[in-house]
Order: sequence, then structure tokens, then C-alpha cells
Amino acid sequence: MSVLRKFRPLLDRILVERVIAETVSKGGIMIPEKAQQKVNEAVVVAVGPGAKNKETGNVDPVSVGVGDKVLVPEYGGTKLSLNDKDYVLFRDGDLLGVFDQ
Repeated sequence: MSVLRKFRPLLDRILVERVIAETVSKGGIMIPEKAQQKVNEAVVVAVGPGAKNKETGNVDPVSVGVGDKVLVPEYGGTKLSLNDKDYVLFRDGDLLGVFDQ
């Protein structure tokens, strides 16, 4: 991905791209913006190497990898715009879960 060339997360940070809310129902009906649900799903696009464990001094790797679909909190994270795309940067511990694929 071209994002990896422009930005590399440090420590236990994870760069995600939020999944876009559905604008058309399965039946083909347009959903107005006010009725659209906020989507807390995102796809991991870049990960840092991990954070240093204070007790052992070893680096603990992050719990997700590039391409994983994750559940992120509704609020929080650091918003970032690269190549006219919006991304959010979270710490590994801030992620709520990983969807099985």
C-alpha cells in the first residue's frame, strides 16, 4: 500500500481506515445521512513494531496485522489524512476486538 511509504506507526500504534457506512439498503433504498448508523469497523493498514515491556525489556508485538478487520471505539484515536484518505491512529490496547475472517 502507498500509505506505508508515507507513514509508519511507532511503538504499539495501529493505523486504520474506517469502513464507510452503507448509503443504500439491500433493497436499493437510499438511506439519508441522519438515519445512517456510525460504523465502528475499520481495516488495519499499518502497524508499529510493538511497545517495550517494562519488566523484561523485550518488545511485545501488537495483537493485529495489516488487513485485519477490527472494532474501534466510537470516539478517540488521532485522525490523519494521507493521499486524500482519512485514517485514524489507535494504540493496540484501545482496539475493542478483531473480526474473524
